[in-house]
Amino acid sequence: MSHHTYKHIELTGTSQQGLEEAINSAIAKASESLHGMRWFEVTETRGHIEHGRVAHWQVTLKIGFTLD
Repeated sequence: MSHHTYKHIELTGTSQQGLEEAINSAIAKASESLHGMRWFEVTETRGHIEHGRVAHWQVTLKIGFTLD
């Protein structure tokens, strides 16, 4: 059995389209400089309201990655 040690960071992704796109944009941006990402956990969901409608989604995530 292999053992892993993980580090995690917190990021906030945003999107005008929805929650899934906000999550995917945060993970895609993190993947540009992090390697070994293994899991994520949504810790907070927020939105911006304009003219009585949701205009922008904000999703805060913890992203776990393995250490070398």
